[in-house]
Amino acid sequence: MSELAAVDTVIVVFTGKSFEHVIADGGSQSWVLDRNNALHCEYLVCCRSGVDWVEGPEPQGSAFLVGRISDVVPSTETPRRWLVKMSAFARVSIPGVWQGWRNPVRYTDLASLGIDPGTLTFEPMPEPAAADLRVTASEIRPAGGPLTINEAKRGLALTFGVSEEAIEITIRG
Repeated sequence: MSELAAVDTVIVVFTGKSFEHVIADGGSQSWVLDRNNALHCEYLVCCRSGVDWVEGPEPQGSAFLVGRISDVVPSTETPRRWLVKMSAFARVSIPGVWQGWRNPVRYTDLASLGIDPGTLTFEPMPEPAAADLRVTASEIRPAGGPLTINEAKRGLALTFGVSEEAIEITIRG
């Protein structure tokens, strides 16, 4: 892999969520992917899917957002899936980027997508509202009862926007 390709490594996703929805979530989420591979990527490119619940007005297959990846954390929507968080974003309108790949997540580079990062104007991600950071016990353990270590880690990871692996819990008796 060339040095340029390593710098321009991207995750391309085929999503029905709107630009506003992705920004409000802090990134694109509910993806099945390999977190270790995803953490080596610098950019996230969101392309408009053609599912019938599509939120955005962009033509199917067009790229509408390029984001700088800041982390990959557990999804706040779907268990055992991932949220690709962004530190900055650029709104784009590039037709025909999605080329009909079968999997809705693809690893590639910007050059292969016809995207020149030098032409993008990135804006910092807005700070999440305080309400967005709250996680209720019912979201972690809907049935109630005692909390497991893994459930506590999941809840803390969601609350603080970090991966579960970043949470360490010590119990002293």
